[in-house]
Amino acid sequence: MRPLRPADPTRVGPYRMLARLGAGGMGVVYLGRSPSGAVAAVKLIQTVHAADKGFRARFAREVDAARDVDSRWIAPLLDADPDAEAPWLATAFVPGPSLDEAIALHGPLPPRTLRILGSRLAEALEAVHRAGLVHRDVKPGNVLLGLDGPRLIDFGIARSPDGTALTSSGVVVGSPGFLSPEQARAQRAEIAPPSDVFSLGCVLAYAATGVRPFGNGPAAAALLRTVSEDPDLDDVPAELAPLLRTCLTKRPQDRPRPATVRASLTGAKDSTGPWLPEPVTRLIADRSAQVLRIAAVEATEVPAPPPAPHARMADAETVTALPPGGVPPTGTTRRRFLALGSAAGAVAAGAGGAWWAWTRPDTTTAASGGTPQRPVLALAFHGDLSGAAKATAQAQENGARIAVDHVNAQHARPFRLALTAHDDRGVPSRAVTVAERLAADPSVRAVVGPTTDACALATVLTYHAASLPIVAVSPGVDPNSRITEDMAPRAYIAARPHDPLLAAPCTTYLVRTAGSRRAVLLDDREQGVLSWDICQRIASGLRNAGRRATILTVERDMDAQALAAEVKAARADGVVFTGDEARAAALARTLTSTGYTGARMGIRQGFGTRFLREAGSAAEGWVFTTPFVEATGVPAARGFTTAYRKRFRTAPPWYAAEAYDAVMFLAQAMTHGRAFTDRGSIVRHAQEIRYRGISRTLAYSATDGGVYDKDGLFLYRVSGGAFTFLGQYAQSPNRQ
Repeated sequence: MRPLRPADPTRVGPYRMLARLGAGGMGVVYLGRSPSGAVAAVKLIQTVHAADKGFRARFAREVDAARDVDSRWIAPLLDADPDAEAPWLATAFVPGPSLDEAIALHGPLPPRTLRILGSRLAEALEAVHRAGLVHRDVKPGNVLLGLDGPRLIDFGIARSPDGTALTSSGVVVGSPGFLSPEQARAQRAEIAPPSDVFSLGCVLAYAATGVRPFGNGPAAAALLRTVSEDPDLDDVPAELAPLLRTCLTKRPQDRPRPATVRASLTGAKDSTGPWLPEPVTRLIADRSAQVLRIAAVEATEVPAPPPAPHARMADAETVTALPPGGVPPTGTTRRRFLALGSAAGAVAAGAGGAWWAWTRPDTTTAASGGTPQRPVLALAFHGDLSGAAKATAQAQENGARIAVDHVNAQHARPFRLALTAHDDRGVPSRAVTVAERLAADPSVRAVVGPTTDACALATVLTYHAASLPIVAVSPGVDPNSRITEDMAPRAYIAARPHDPLLAAPCTTYLVRTAGSRRAVLLDDREQGVLSWDICQRIASGLRNAGRRATILTVERDMDAQALAAEVKAARADGVVFTGDEARAAALARTLTSTGYTGARMGIRQGFGTRFLREAGSAAEGWVFTTPFVEATGVPAARGFTTAYRKRFRTAPPWYAAEAYDAVMFLAQAMTHGRAFTDRGSIVRHAQEIRYRGISRTLAYSATDGGVYDKDGLFLYRVSGGAFTFLGQYAQSPNRQ
């Protein structure tokens, strides 16, 4: 659920809008509350499509289809108005994840859950076909998981086999990877109830293995394999494989009927006890509690417990939750509390009570004289501990160990952490090996690292596939750009702004502090497209501020003398160079020799002791933008600095405080409202917290492209042959 946007309606029909649930091809789905207090999923057609007769016809058909189908395992239609200016429909809200999300977060389902899932979806399809319809889009995203069973949703493309289609023959309708061969061939006349059975077989194979039976990749390739190749059922449990193989046969007439599928999967031993794995049940409980909080007119605010006196945590957040014992908060009537249904309401109440029990200060020691037994959870550090970036990696490992000490000293935490270090030597192939080993170890709950851009890019798919949360402190690239198909929450979390944003501090400093009127931006080809991107961003910012900006290309065989001459010819009073330490030092020496006295800036690629050593006195006055703080110069990091000095006999190096924050951020995600220690829940809850740390604030922002930090950039100036920390760029002073 996401907050409503400014342009979202406050009411649709009789429903008051509470939150966004998602958006699709036809419109937006909202969480709504009826006048009676019941919550519903309200689907509102997009304004841009409302005047389209084809879309209106499709929407009206979805309403008619939903009214005609009667099954416990289909989300029932509550209300609709297909003739409204903005057509809408409301169905019962299911406070659980889609099957797609559950698999992405928690992996394949166990055999018993698969049997129940299959039998109940088959029963739902019986009702669909009994109403004279074909669903035509049975896929994991259209299966919601409830405490009592699954719900099949979305009749947006359902139609009767002989009904009028909104799409012409030859157009593929549905979701590749879960389509029948007749759908893949766009043979509209042949799409009948057996097509849904084929799709059900695909869904169950995916739920059993986490992999589509006809593979991933481009849609065209998946369609071709569906038509011409056998499904991959090698990892499907042996007891289910024969049935799924018959569901996935190419000839429609050879597939079983839904009733046959249901009978094959139904067993007496499956009728009692929770049907879902415990992590998925907890996910439903969390969402039930969240809906109850949103749906309530008023809610009780329960502050998180204060940190231990001797350890600095993130600022205590205010958590809107049920109070101890799960009693509905003041202003929440019994009717609203039960709006989700008895099962969801009961689990939500339990979640509130568990939150209180897990986060209150520990009293076991005083009562029993013993040490409270808290589970120890494995946290891994993955870095370049013996390669070119070993100094950075060692600083991060040390900072992470200080954080682990602080977490373990907080007795209110329901767990302790144990950190292990894993060296990839800065080699991408070795990084993949490390990632695969950690992903395969179920005891590892989260990872801090890797150190380098190349290793982050090489490992992101491995960590994401395992839903293993990984918080990266130093890489400046965006590895999540490599994830193209999967819509699950990203396991890779960048605990710093991406490198292109290094442009912002340069612009701010040149305009506000240096007062530059004419700037020359030196685009170093050695840094590839990043350098070009940064220079373009700075130029745009300067021009918007009424300054002149000239971009000069620096070839790989850099001629520093020629560059200095061009800077002088441009009468520049500000220079930004995007190259590395050695090239920045060469430019610094040359600029000084020509008498240049204007502002001189570099980015993190040129920052370091090598620049100071090779530039000598010419380094004086240079200003650099970096993604890390000087811990000794940050008041919030005093406790961390003291602990670091005590343990490692030196001041915290660059990136140590950031690694500390990475671990504390993960610890907060694990105890957001209550304890969440499985991988998928940690990934999900990382998007819901706001961590205010010693070096930066981390909070997920969907509107900013899913980043957690866009402001954590800082300035250093060379003074007296050393780097002096100036602070966060947004706070750089105006020119006096």
